[in-house]
Amino acid sequence: MKMKPLYVVVAGLFLMTAFFSATFIDTGKKNSVLMQLITKSMEMRHFAPKDIDDKLSNQVFHSFLEQLDKNKVFFLQSDIKALQKYHYLIDDEINSNTYQFFDTTNKIITKRILETEKYYQEILAQPFNFDLKEKIELDADKKKYADCKQEQRDIWRKWLKYQALGRLYKKIKIQEDAKNQNDTTFEYRTFSELEENVRKGILTDYKRWFKRLKELETKERRVIYINSFTHVNDPHTDYMLPKQKKNFEISMSGRLEGIGATLQELDGYVKVVRIVPGSASWKQGELKANDVILKVGQADNEPVSIVDMRLDNAVKMIRGKKGTEVRLTVKKPDGEITVIPIIRDVVVLSETYAKSVLIEGADNRNIGYIFLPKFYADFGKTGAPSSANDVRKELEKLKNDSVAGVIIDLRSNGGGSLDDAVKMAGLFIEKGPVVQVKARGFAPLELKDPDPNIVFKKPVVIMVNSFSASASEILSAALQDYGRAVIIGSSTTYGKGTVQRIYNFDDFLNNSYADIKPLGSIKLTTQKFYRINGGATQLRGVTADIILPDAFSYVPVGENEFDSPMPWDEIKPANYERWQKLDNKMKKLKKLSKKRISRNKQFKLIEKNAKRLKKIKDKTKFTLNLANYQEEKKKQKKQADKYKNTDKVDNMLKISFLTDDYGRIKSDTIKFSSAEKWHKKLSKDIYLQEAIHVLDDIISIEK
Repeated sequence: MKMKPLYVVVAGLFLMTAFFSATFIDTGKKNSVLMQLITKSMEMRHFAPKDIDDKLSNQVFHSFLEQLDKNKVFFLQSDIKALQKYHYLIDDEINSNTYQFFDTTNKIITKRILETEKYYQEILAQPFNFDLKEKIELDADKKKYADCKQEQRDIWRKWLKYQALGRLYKKIKIQEDAKNQNDTTFEYRTFSELEENVRKGILTDYKRWFKRLKELETKERRVIYINSFTHVNDPHTDYMLPKQKKNFEISMSGRLEGIGATLQELDGYVKVVRIVPGSASWKQGELKANDVILKVGQADNEPVSIVDMRLDNAVKMIRGKKGTEVRLTVKKPDGEITVIPIIRDVVVLSETYAKSVLIEGADNRNIGYIFLPKFYADFGKTGAPSSANDVRKELEKLKNDSVAGVIIDLRSNGGGSLDDAVKMAGLFIEKGPVVQVKARGFAPLELKDPDPNIVFKKPVVIMVNSFSASASEILSAALQDYGRAVIIGSSTTYGKGTVQRIYNFDDFLNNSYADIKPLGSIKLTTQKFYRINGGATQLRGVTADIILPDAFSYVPVGENEFDSPMPWDEIKPANYERWQKLDNKMKKLKKLSKKRISRNKQFKLIEKNAKRLKKIKDKTKFTLNLANYQEEKKKQKKQADKYKNTDKVDNMLKISFLTDDYGRIKSDTIKFSSAEKWHKKLSKDIYLQEAIHVLDDIISIEK
């Protein structure tokens, strides 16, 4: 988020520089200096640094081992026992800038990687017996490290067999479908040939994986160790090597040629967090938030597994030049595995800008709808667009079309400019505070709307979901606290209410340390956002006034997914006056919406599907018997088919152009066609339909 420079941040920067320049002892050891920088940065600038004590030591111990061996296939029980002596010594090492635990662990994991490399080669050299009645546990927390190498080899056998089973099932299914369709061009294979082909494919993937593991440098593994420490404080504080910082900057630029998706590494898998509006993925339409990317293929080339691959390396494979094709093998939340082809492109910036339509409400009234995919800003560039200014323009156009109310769609809006969120709130309220920003040791700073003019005074509904984050949460929270808008959607938004700043460690060292530069950077959580009612948006997000069922109703999404998220807390409320008009209506609005939802067959299906996805996520033990596997997949497919297109309405909404927009683009066939496609998509949106009903209810109650 863009923020106006705060005096607390600037002051802290000078203090830290002075401290480091005055007190560093030239030990001649780059890593010792690095740890001093890490600990002092945390101590002086982190919003809520944890005490470096035995409790923290215990957390770092388990976190680092988990990061190195998530699936417990490398370490032996004897290794863990040997490392137990460091269990409560890591805090002492951090304070003394030493790395004995890291060095010892690094030697052990390096040795075990070399030893276990032969396992997959031996196992994949022989056919698997898929008739055995055996199962595999996939939940790492329920697994244990092997007691001996024989047991470890069997763990590898089951792990490889499970992967082979999934691939074999898919090949058999493709062959059966071709046979049912009487496809005479299909090249049929025997079961033995299919099974052998599957093993060869896995062998190739694991050769590449072990090559990457063996090439992993000690300094890169040290980053994992350091971040096991920083992540105990919060999941967004990271140490980055110079090349990692460059990757981070590229990912934040919004101009990267690629697929246009925000990715996150979680438990060894690359997960899609958000689809960038206007991007290649957004236009293609199949890749969704919460999908897990298993493999990446370049056009028709053999896809490469990215499971347990470092995120920056996986991103390199997904990125590429405009016009080239990448094929992603993706696992959907319900377990379905599909291949999604995407033609790489740059983000079409116009698709990220605010835009509006008219929707017919009850009694033929005009309802305004504003789509806002992100909070963009000019960031000092003359003539560059601003989301707050654009929303103001859309509101003026909608007023010219005599709308009875407005719906603002912030679903999957990941945030952006804080200044614009504050200005946007000011379009709907008289002057007053919008959000409070707090740094450790300083009083909260209120960011206010100074303009007493209200651009739009009629009813407002804001649509959110579990992926609405940061600035989206600030705008929603402010208008909810003022009683100015009804929030409708997922039970809670994303819940990220923290601010990060990046500090380059080289800036804190004088020329006498030139021989150990570059040292990299740290991304520190330095501030938190608080609503004007005093509650944080962190972790809890914004609770919708009217909650609608969605696919992730029972599955953790957002900050809740992380191991050590910063907690929710509250501060003193700001001085503000509620709009009041909605207070007495809310109970009736909720009752009317609940009645509609209970009668709506689509929402009933969505609710059932959400429970189904929760059940799938909770299942951790899987069969390794082919017949049983096929039967389970058959049942899953039957269930999944019931819930296709659950979010489409039976009676389509009536969408039309704003008068101003129609006159402007009617002669541009490309823009006109694109707009019509968007209108058609909106017309089938069941969530938008309910938002229209809620807005109609507000208007009716007012009468």
